Amino acid sequence: MGHREQAPDTSVSGAVYPPEPEPDMDPPAALVIEALKHILESEFFRTSTRGRQFLTYVVQYRLERHPDPLKERMIGAALFHRPLDYVTGDDSVVRAQAREVRRRLEKYYLAYPTGHELRIDLPTGSYTPEFRLEAHQTELLPATSTSTSLALPAPTSDSVAPAAPAQSQPRPRSYRFGLLSGVAITLLVLTAGFALTHFSRLRIAQPALTQFWLPALSSSKPVLVCLPKPVFYRPSVDLYKRSEKFPGEFGHEVYRMNHRPHLDVKEPITWGDIVEYWEYGVGRGDVLAAVHISNFLGRQNKDNEVRIGDGYNAQDLRNSPAIVIGAYSNPSSIDLTKDLHYYFADDNKGMRIQEQGVQGHSWPNAQTPPGVDYGLVARLLDSDTGQFVVIVAGMTGSGSDAAADLVTNPRSFDAALSKLPKGWSQKNLEIVVSTQVSNQVAGPPKVVAVYPW
Repeated sequence: MGHREQAPDTSVSGAVYPPEPEPDMDPPAALVIEALKHILESEFFRTSTRGRQFLTYVVQYRLERHPDPLKERMIGAALFHRPLDYVTGDDSVVRAQAREVRRRLEKYYLAYPTGHELRIDLPTGSYTPEFRLEAHQTELLPATSTSTSLALPAPTSDSVAPAAPAQSQPRPRSYRFGLLSGVAITLLVLTAGFALTHFSRLRIAQPALTQFWLPALSSSKPVLVCLPKPVFYRPSVDLYKRSEKFPGEFGHEVYRMNHRPHLDVKEPITWGDIVEYWEYGVGRGDVLAAVHISNFLGRQNKDNEVRIGDGYNAQDLRNSPAIVIGAYSNPSSIDLTKDLHYYFADDNKGMRIQEQGVQGHSWPNAQTPPGVDYGLVARLLDSDTGQFVVIVAGMTGSGSDAAADLVTNPRSFDAALSKLPKGWSQKNLEIVVSTQVSNQVAGPPKVVAVYPW
């Protein structure tokens, strides 16, 4: 399948775009879709959400035969929620993703060099993919060629070379497409037509959890995962030694770190007997939440930075999308939620997640059974920081852990979809969850209230 030489179009931002293929030069759409499916299911794309979205989008655009070449600004608006008039020179998100897709495609074809009926490439300097039928390379060789270095298949019946005699070697399995029956080919074409009809859904019908995180995933900046560090106190060394049952019992730090002093509950101590330790104090449930979130972002190939306590400040939150973990241990969470529909209250009625209004619900309440904890997820598209922020916080660490499970576990999030309103992915969103805690381990999150705006 030869290509006719045409002068490249250099009219857009100096980028060189290869000529759009003529309609009769395109391979069957069914082969393109099948090749794309294998690529996306490979280990090189399976965990790359943005890579899958990018490659799917540009392949779809080519198959739909748009008259204009794909441009950087067009992709930025469609996939990365950039304004249609954004300055591409200041935002390299599309170029960076294209380089990443080219790198992954290269690894894919190096890992699987044979067995392809059709190859999909993304040429450097272009966003328009190229489709190449590998079997048609036989047209470039004489029929009598005995070369085996390229592992070329025997020519098919519609090739320019003479048909092979009956006793010739069988063709490789990967090139038996030409031997399919007419019925099988018809079914394949019908399948391609159905797939093309619904192909655009691959671009917009992203997994629900991906839609939740899309503003963070599409940002060119790493996501900050902000852990609280409350004040932490320990008994002084002197208090440990005063309580020893035998000389030297608490003489080593490793023993003091793992044992309580022997003190009677009524024994008086002074403020000097208590010492603040700056290097300790991160809550177990908050740490679990941070691990869930950081691992989830890593699986999406999204850079993230875990910051603890004073490791981040208001300026950091203004510069990058962020996930703020913890409630009463984290002043940022309290400040960011104080004017929201659901917020963390702390007054003469106790600590709780409170709904605004005189008749507002609260959690926990008088009907809360023993062992139940609550958490709050707040998804703010444009928070007071000017950035995308997700707050993951619980009444205790178990509530934070359950809230994190909701927004990092596809199964948990899909179970909550029935509670979410239509168009939720384009809105700010608050979700209150409950969890049954057993042996200090949070159970699956259950949605008890939702508020979009």
